[in-house]
Amino acid sequence: MIILIFFLAHWYLSLFSQTFFLHRYAAHKMVSMSPFWEKFFFIFTATTQGSSYLSPYVYGILHRMHHAYADEDKDPHSPKHSSNVFVMFVKTWKVYASIKNETILIEPRFKKDVPHWHSFDRMAYHWITRLIWCALYTLFYIQFATHWWMFLILPVHFFMGPLHGVIINWFGHKTGYINFKVNNTSVNLMPLDIFMMGEGYHNNHHQYPAKLNFGSRWFELDPAYPIIVVMKWVGIVKTTSAVNF
Repeated sequence: MIILIFFLAHWYLSLFSQTFFLHRYAAHKMVSMSPFWEKFFFIFTATTQGSSYLSPYVYGILHRMHHAYADEDKDPHSPKHSSNVFVMFVKTWKVYASIKNETILIEPRFKKDVPHWHSFDRMAYHWITRLIWCALYTLFYIQFATHWWMFLILPVHFFMGPLHGVIINWFGHKTGYINFKVNNTSVNLMPLDIFMMGEGYHNNHHQYPAKLNFGSRWFELDPAYPIIVVMKWVGIVKTTSAVNF
């Protein structure tokens, strides 16, 4: 039971960091926040993603490129141009690394107002930091796992952030239903997205990339949206005119 609670906590906290801070804030600027809260969520994201930390700066640029070139040759992670999910992952990671290492030319529109805390990213990215997180996950399992097979779950913890991205970027263009006819292969993964916190409404998001609530039909629950509404009520964020691509 303890392992299950830990896994679910890590899954959903990491996922919230990705859908709220990396996606809706860093990439689309659907909300604004003070410098204090921006740094807070940098730290929150690094803590919840742990060994699989994704830079808000790099993620923001990468995702903007995806919207601008969805399913075209310049799309950094379109299943249309990859034979399988592993090929797509490698391609995405190469583009991600190129943005991070500044070895490719990035259009100014993709970099505009994307949050960047270079020194923090360098620390969170360091291989020692990542190994420490992996060691902490492993020690937790050594302490609380009751069956050997539970240790097979550890790689999910190690690669949690990219795994969430792969689920959406591959299956979100492969398997599901369509609400809107768009100029790409995006689909909604499931009618009630309790597993990906709204990220599974990928077709909706491509139709309305500036819309804070990823659900469109009455039954499409976006679990992250009411959390963000509460954050607005208490003054952590403010809604803005989101960035479209």
